Amino acid sequence: MSRSRCSTRFPLRIAIRNDQMPLFKKTNPRRSRMRKGRAAEQLSHISRLATADVIGAALIWLLFVVASIAVISFESIQKSYYRNIGSMSVLVVLTCLGAAFYVYQYQGRIIKNRARLLALAGMLILSLLAAKLGFILGEQSYWATASAVAMAIILSLGYNRRFAIGMSIFFCTLVSLAVPDTIGAVSVNLLFTMTAGAITCCFSLREIRTRMKLLEVSALAAVIVFATAAAVNSLQHRAIMGQAFYHAFAAFVVGVLIQGLLPLIEKTFRVATGMTLLDYSDANQPLLKRLAMEAPGTYSHSLLIGSIAEAAAESIGRNGLLCRVGAYYHDVGKINKPGYFVENELGSFSRHKELSPAMSQLIIVGHVKDGIELAKEYGLPLVLMQFIETHHGTTLVEYFYSEAKKQYEEELSADLPPPSESDFRYSGPKPRTKEAAIVMLADAVEGATRSLSEPTPTKIEAVIHSMAMKRLQDGQFDECDLSLRELSQIEAGMAKVLAAHYHGRIAYPKIPDRSEEGPEVNGADTAE
Repeated sequence: MSRSRCSTRFPLRIAIRNDQMPLFKKTNPRRSRMRKGRAAEQLSHISRLATADVIGAALIWLLFVVASIAVISFESIQKSYYRNIGSMSVLVVLTCLGAAFYVYQYQGRIIKNRARLLALAGMLILSLLAAKLGFILGEQSYWATASAVAMAIILSLGYNRRFAIGMSIFFCTLVSLAVPDTIGAVSVNLLFTMTAGAITCCFSLREIRTRMKLLEVSALAAVIVFATAAAVNSLQHRAIMGQAFYHAFAAFVVGVLIQGLLPLIEKTFRVATGMTLLDYSDANQPLLKRLAMEAPGTYSHSLLIGSIAEAAAESIGRNGLLCRVGAYYHDVGKINKPGYFVENELGSFSRHKELSPAMSQLIIVGHVKDGIELAKEYGLPLVLMQFIETHHGTTLVEYFYSEAKKQYEEELSADLPPPSESDFRYSGPKPRTKEAAIVMLADAVEGATRSLSEPTPTKIEAVIHSMAMKRLQDGQFDECDLSLRELSQIEAGMAKVLAAHYHGRIAYPKIPDRSEEGPEVNGADTAE
């Protein structure tokens, strides 16, 4: 009886186990939809990566790798040492692959700008070729140090310090492969020497405001290079002073040469150093002089915004000089129609009383486009043009929008649609840098505080906070990575400048007019 029961139950157990196995398990429809959605998301991510910009950047990277292998393995190619060529190719590919990921992570915008990417790759190849030629012609490794210091200075001018340090280390690694040691191995001593000089330049060269800055940086780099070269040579009991002196001298000479090539570097990378910004802040600049003559109210307004924006930028560690000079030019488009802007109006008459709100809005919004055209005409740097096109972002022209709504409600015309808010907004773009966002906020704050009857410090702080929150909620800071903590510091910096500008004055006592008291005074004098 028990055997029969066991024989009848055993097949059931087998069936149950087979039913529980993954092969026979039913697929959950929800899980299958999630898998299909995940696969579609991965395909869309791959399609986004496989764009024309990424493909172009990949081709430039491939050309750079091939050129680097050709330069580094020049001797092996001549002697047909294919094993050395293969080993060196693997090292170069891995090094360049790491550099590519570094560029994608910290300067992804370069991928979309193929001209700038080509300029960067070409400069790296030319510097690598210069170091290789110095070694081939005279077996002098100080050429490598000179090229590394030059690259560090140029990258610091064209980009931020973090990117300059990373790319300088990458370049020093390639040069150490191209310039081997006397025994044919990778020159670790040269790698230490080049890296020391390059990192010194990256850390000490934040901005150039004086003509002596590059000389000071190159002199400091020369001292560091001399100490590093002497230390690494002494470890291997080599000639210390001679080689160290040549490396230090090469580092100093590079700084002197780059001082003369600075305008060419700025045009190549489309940047403006502190010296260039100081030149454009001069009141004798043609565009600023024209602004002061044709729109004096706008010129005075721009000077005040420059002071406000500079203090706010420095409060969060940003480029205050760039903010100040950018604020000087942000409203140059008002030169074409200065009388239609309130700061240039004489008396109480306003030309907008004769125009419809829609026409007034077109004139007000048009000063952004006019400013960009003037900036191109006068050859303004791109770093300053961003303040012209973004200082209003996509904000609403509130006054004329409210006037249009009032006019529509008074006419009560069923044939016409109500005014749309999108028709009364600036076309943008929104600020893409923190400096541009600061100038936008300073422009709004200055106009709001000017309308206060009694601008006390408390009222000024309230107005600044209100305008900052208004721009934040309107999404004007979405593209510039401005944090709430930085926004609070910016508000405090602006409040200090505006409170100092609208400081109170003592009411001086009125001096009586002596002409009214003339007879009495004359009589007293006669009596005496």
